[in-house]
Amino acid sequence: MNDKASIWNSAGKAGLALGGVSAAYLLIVQLLSKIQEPSLGLVILINVSTTILWAAKLFFCIYLMKVFMKKYAATDPEIDNSRTFRFGTLAALFSALIYAAAYMAYITFIDPDIFAQSLDILRDNPMMDSATLEAVEEMIPSMPTYAFFGNLIYCTLYGTIVSAILSRNIPSSNPFENQQ
Repeated sequence: MNDKASIWNSAGKAGLALGGVSAAYLLIVQLLSKIQEPSLGLVILINVSTTILWAAKLFFCIYLMKVFMKKYAATDPEIDNSRTFRFGTLAALFSALIYAAAYMAYITFIDPDIFAQSLDILRDNPMMDSATLEAVEEMIPSMPTYAFFGNLIYCTLYGTIVSAILSRNIPSSNPFENQQ
């Protein structure tokens, strides 16, 4: 029982950190997109900045996951790769939950017109017929829920894949690693 509480507690802390990094990235990118009437040079700078921020977030989250997994594996000398993988999967689930909730809060409370603006763009498209536009209009009230579950599923799967890759070598299976 203590082991289960330990894994949930450690995974919750790791998920909070990973989800916090992703939520901070979301906030920064959304704030950058709200710059009013940017010049062409500023648009290019914003696009380059968001690309660099995305890459930094990706690598930092993978690095953090590895650090948390190693830290968890160091708590017990009997831990094997499958328990480390379970820890990583739980951390990914908690991280996904935090990010999905942050994104849902953003599109529900901070920028609720985001889907209405998208619908306006679709209305200007001559390829869209009235039936399709009507179907999209009916979906708009449910979009925050769809976005929440879509992000939750996507981020959990992504984190699970990262956990599977990282857990193969955490703890290390090299018998000569600690010998000098």
